[in-house]
Amino acid sequence: MFRALTFASLVLLGIATVAAPAAAAPVSAAAAAYLAAHPGGKLVGANDISYDDGRFVVTITPPEHTTAYVDCPRGWFCFYDRPDFGYPRGKLSSCYGQSLSTYGWQDRVESAYYNLDRGYVWFFDYGAPLFSIGAGFPSRDYLGSAMNRATDVYRFAC
Repeated sequence: MFRALTFASLVLLGIATVAAPAAAAPVSAAAAAYLAAHPGGKLVGANDISYDDGRFVVTITPPEHTTAYVDCPRGWFCFYDRPDFGYPRGKLSSCYGQSLSTYGWQDRVESAYYNLDRGYVWFFDYGAPLFSIGAGFPSRDYLGSAMNRATDVYRFAC
């Protein structure tokens, strides 16, 4: 009898655990402030805001487990609001032209990284080419005179 009761209790506990809703991840104050200043995004994590159905994602602060110098995820090209890949970080993966102003990122790119197997992307200042990154030359940790001037991007050879 005791074994049957214990087994039944465990089964009910398991059902209650599976049926219980997951707690929402806490949202950082920095992410909430960013979203207030740049409306139209959707919080997808404590520090991540997605725009345009996930086409563009901003990460406000680096994940705690990150120890890499540059941490642009595979399958994206990333641009950072500080030299040496300092956060916040924006990331895109789509092809062809896009205006950074759509996401509030015009005139704020200070470093960039390309983490795709092929192709390349040019950054422009109102149509004038500034710099490029790509599969063969992925990293720009300091942009010099191109810093804080990019208004648009165009990804080629997708």
